[in-house]
Amino acid sequence: MLWERLCWPLIRLICFISIGLLVANFIEALNWTRWIALLARPLTRLGHMSDTAGASFSLAMFSGVSANTMLAEAYDKQQLPKRELILANLFNSLPTYFIHLPTIFFITFPLIHGAAVIYIGITLGAAVLRTASIVIISRCMLTKPEGVQTSTAQAEHSTKIDFKAAAIKSWKRFKKRIRKIIKFTVPIYILIFIMHRVGYFRELEQFAAGYLEFIPWLSPQSMGIITLHLAAELTAGLAAAGALLQEGALSQREIILALLVGNILSSPLRAVRHQFPYYAGIFKPKVAAQLIFFSQSFRVLSLILVGIVYYYVSLV
Repeated sequence: MLWERLCWPLIRLICFISIGLLVANFIEALNWTRWIALLARPLTRLGHMSDTAGASFSLAMFSGVSANTMLAEAYDKQQLPKRELILANLFNSLPTYFIHLPTIFFITFPLIHGAAVIYIGITLGAAVLRTASIVIISRCMLTKPEGVQTSTAQAEHSTKIDFKAAAIKSWKRFKKRIRKIIKFTVPIYILIFIMHRVGYFRELEQFAAGYLEFIPWLSPQSMGIITLHLAAELTAGLAAAGALLQEGALSQREIILALLVGNILSSPLRAVRHQFPYYAGIFKPKVAAQLIFFSQSFRVLSLILVGIVYYYVSLV
């Protein structure tokens, strides 16, 4: 059990972070950051964000680890101010959502059928809202970066690619940074594992589930879905929702609202259990905690807003 629950997941996490670190370092060593950033150029230009933020956004479509590693490297080198680091991390919520979209769809659709399309549409709308809001906020908070256009000399220089030199440079950076990642990630992951095994998170889940009565429009069956969502992640809540929908105990609207409430209430616990050990390996623990706080707060707020819209629209 120790191997299956602790050692293997920890090894897998370190491997994923290591791959992301190598990819991000290699891209930077090749000076490809500006070209990758072209994919997100319209949004970053509108939001007064740097090429690093744009490249991170583009990378987040394929690897969240590589995207965050690129931001961490730029921040450590003081190429990215703290304010833009936070905004760039929030900016990546939409491509990060798309990474998980196929998995979410193929889990939800067999269980709750048509309600899955609406539920995913609502969560997708929340992700789009977050990214659009960050572009607007960034435009107000950040000054327009200088030297957006690449000069001819820079363009000619960037076409001279030395893969061997870039690989050597990337490996040197990797060896230096991976020690720091292991130093923070391993003890934090073990601590979270111990807290989970002794029932700390279970007590928090039961405490949260016991105070659901403040939501007057939730039926007892809906509270069961939310409790399972808190205690055993999304799949358990979906299984209960599918059974209740099949039996006709709850309407499609009630199922969707219950899943949204469960998603919102489980966000803080999910962040501590799963997100913090991974973030603390890439960023400094203090910075990691701040990024998680802002990202989860912004995520919850966006879900509440789109949930309220759905609540009133579905009444018609």
